[in-house]
Amino acid sequence: MDDVTIWHNPRCSKSRGALQLLTEAGVTPTVVRYLETPPTRVELEDVLRKLGTDDPRAIIRTGEKAYRERGLAEADRDTLLDALVEEPSLIERPIVQAGDRAVVGRPPEKVRELLD
Repeated sequence: MDDVTIWHNPRCSKSRGALQLLTEAGVTPTVVRYLETPPTRVELEDVLRKLGTDDPRAIIRTGEKAYRERGLAEADRDTLLDALVEEPSLIERPIVQAGDRAVVGRPPEKVRELLD
């Protein structure tokens, strides 16, 4: 399988599990450490499209302190996307993309959906 990318946080067990699942399946993904190299708004929009939604809440960690501090519970779409760009720790992990599809790998086994 070509053209697989994982937005990865090596400190996250779910992210490590998804990466391991990919490599065990013979896939060598492009690993993007999104905390070090945050996605742009265009990249976030692309991931949402691949996930089949336009709602940023599909990829936002609502339990994070920054989510509460920024008052994002009632925020509109643009505000949420801006927050994800500015504060990549709010991005759910891992996100795996393959071609025109993507999944949030929670649990990591969800990555198998892309391998079929």
